[in-house]
Amino acid sequence: MQDVETLLAPLLPGLIALRHALHEHPETAYQEHATAARIAGELTGIPGLTLRTGVAGTGIVATLGADKPGPCLALRSDMDALPMREETGLPYASKNEGAAHACGHDGHMTCLVGAAKVLSQMADSLSGPVRFVFQPAEESGGGGLLMCQAGALADPPATAAFALHAWPSLPVGTVGVRGGPAMASTDAFDIVVMGRGTHAASPQLGADPIVAAAHIVTALQTVVSRRLAPYEPAIVTIGMISGGTARNVIPDKVELRGTIRTMSANARTKAAEAVRQIAEQTAAAHGATADVRIKTGYPVLINDETLASFFRETAVAELGAEALREVSLSLGGEDFAFYGEHIPIVLWRLGIGDPASSEVISLHNPRLNFADDAIAVGVRLHCALALRFGR
Repeated sequence: MQDVETLLAPLLPGLIALRHALHEHPETAYQEHATAARIAGELTGIPGLTLRTGVAGTGIVATLGADKPGPCLALRSDMDALPMREETGLPYASKNEGAAHACGHDGHMTCLVGAAKVLSQMADSLSGPVRFVFQPAEESGGGGLLMCQAGALADPPATAAFALHAWPSLPVGTVGVRGGPAMASTDAFDIVVMGRGTHAASPQLGADPIVAAAHIVTALQTVVSRRLAPYEPAIVTIGMISGGTARNVIPDKVELRGTIRTMSANARTKAAEAVRQIAEQTAAAHGATADVRIKTGYPVLINDETLASFFRETAVAELGAEALREVSLSLGGEDFAFYGEHIPIVLWRLGIGDPASSEVISLHNPRLNFADDAIAVGVRLHCALALRFGR
């Protein structure tokens, strides 16, 4: 039987063209209709592949070898783009104003399509079914949660799942992984500080919510430095402040919006409690009130240690020891974490950085572009994981 590289070689030009087309027509969370149609078109007709569309809105679940007796492995890709303007200047730059594939999801989808096409030609070598999950709304909207609720891991039930994510700080040709907590929980909070408005010339007649809000912002810096253990990675960030209409008017209210990111359930609970307490009591100390609303986001993404070891062994066997990197944790969030609440998972990092350049264009940067040369690496490792799984 032919090997993965041999089968992949004639597919690469088409896969590169697919990525460019997906990049050119990005769609944001739960709007991935044309994207899903294009992916479904690529998968339709693949021998041995059963296809389910419209999952959790625009998601796609495809299973290869559903009747095989061995354990089922799921491979997942996200599909959505970011609501931002692209600034790459590429010939295939976004044609959808206000949407851009600045997080590499165009490459993620392409690698998974490529794996489905290659593995379909090697189905006799699989010990069990392989599930290809194309998920909407990773960037916002929790598509991973809805996909799990819609049965993306069922029929036959998946016993483990892998996902790749483009990583600009790793050069093309390399991959990275870490076991245990790998990416942060992502909770959002809104604080409305209510005071009593008055003329700026008579501040004693009011209660200044701007002053109270300023002290809240400063005091919230102590959540990480004084309320959590020094060895607990965490972030509390205020990203938005709004209030006031004129320079000589003390307003009635000020609004603050921010994010809490932690790497454990315990720190997550403590940080949320501290944000609420600090905001409410600091506001009270200034004669104001604070209405704090915390929105639970994605959970901590925890890579299963045993599955991470399996990934390392597979990566070394497929790419060589020099290609594998042990990577640090990230305080970014990933809704692949929801899958980990059901089965063991590993999110691994695929290098897309230019090894000849010292500049690293980060994820969510309007100039980010997934490297075409990384497609083959992503496909090869998807396939290697599937072929070795269950043996």
